[in-house]
Amino acid sequence: MPGDGNGAYRTNEYRDLFAEAGHPPRETQARIEKAFRQLFHGDGQEERLYFETGANENGPLAYITDWANNDARTEGMSYGMMIAVQMNKKREFDAIWNWARTYMLITDPKDPSVGYFAWSMNTDGSPRATGAAPDGEEYFVMALYFAAHRWGSGQGIYDYRAEADKILRGMRHHAVLTGTGPFRIHSGDTPFVPPDHPWPSPNNTAREREMAAKGEHAPVFHAPWESRAITIGPMVDEEHYMIRFVPNVDLGFTDPSYHLPAFYELWARWGPEEDRAFWARAADVSRDLFAKIAGPKTGLTPDAAWFDGTQIMHQDGSATPFGYDSWRSASNWSVDYSWWRKDPRETVLSDRLQKFLQSQGIRAFADRYTLDGEPLSTRHSTGMLAAAAAGSLAATSGPVAKAFVEELWSTPVPSGEQRYYDGMLYLMSMLHCSGNFRIIRPGDANLRRPH
Repeated sequence: MPGDGNGAYRTNEYRDLFAEAGHPPRETQARIEKAFRQLFHGDGQEERLYFETGANENGPLAYITDWANNDARTEGMSYGMMIAVQMNKKREFDAIWNWARTYMLITDPKDPSVGYFAWSMNTDGSPRATGAAPDGEEYFVMALYFAAHRWGSGQGIYDYRAEADKILRGMRHHAVLTGTGPFRIHSGDTPFVPPDHPWPSPNNTAREREMAAKGEHAPVFHAPWESRAITIGPMVDEEHYMIRFVPNVDLGFTDPSYHLPAFYELWARWGPEEDRAFWARAADVSRDLFAKIAGPKTGLTPDAAWFDGTQIMHQDGSATPFGYDSWRSASNWSVDYSWWRKDPRETVLSDRLQKFLQSQGIRAFADRYTLDGEPLSTRHSTGMLAAAAAGSLAATSGPVAKAFVEELWSTPVPSGEQRYYDGMLYLMSMLHCSGNFRIIRPGDANLRRPH
């Protein structure tokens, strides 16, 4: 079919980078299952991210937690659902979705974010925020479509396709609404007022210690909510065919790591018919953005950018750097290349990024940089390595791409305080690099019984 590219969508063939490097698929599968058991059902203090919390009328409830920050985020919840549907784990998928739908979905009509999911919640289901972040919605949509195709849609909140359609329509067609806080997630809740101090987190303590060692003082904390009108609209910028950083209309910029052209191509085929042309165009726009915004010598992308692809400059003269969100960009363009193979520039980007990171030391590169390659931290992070290894799906086959695959292979499953983001990216990248993160198509329902 014209427009389908020459990737896995057309061929139904997925590269197993570990097998190409000489590792038997059976051993790879055992490692992936071990990682799932550890991150979903391992020791509650050091290993697990998935916690079941009883049940309601829809069945079991479970959340994925950012352990170091003591919250549940739409990012992690949707990643957990994607991992579960890819690995045919229906119980975990449904329990996570039930928790998100019960606690995170904003239903109070006085909150201008109504219909979206609050991006951060305490693990008891009370809010840490009453606004949304589009990366969570994007993964919710894709995971729900895949669930509909793998298991078939059920009733109520488990009518996966209807739920995906509803979220996807809202992302583009959400009404422009204005309200003055404090807001509630559900009518009848206590109004949410953020504290005047940071939420308790080991990361805060570590940062304070690091600054004290330099003779510096931590900045004064300002709660993100003020008593002012907030206007919320769609999660996409219609003129530029781009996902927004947040749907607040006064914050008109994007986050390159939110761009998921591999998903947009599927939404152009499976989503609401009136929006399919939009998502087809958005896929091409995202590919152009990656090529435009990546550092010309490093392949690094910033955490945020203007819609025209120019860097956001701060008052101190610095540009938005390559940060934690940015780790995902390489995986995003490489999975797009694997599934669609429409843009050879994605190979150039993966080659550039991997060459730069290898020059920094494949076991030592920092997890934050300027786009020109000046390190902004001393920490080496498993999640960033994992995303860079997924970059080998698009990279030129050779010793550099293989080195990243081997490094991921030899890296243990993340544990301890930082296991949330590192662990989610690690497990998804293991699935990507083994050829087990796949397009689940209509008609694939019940191919295997769920675990």
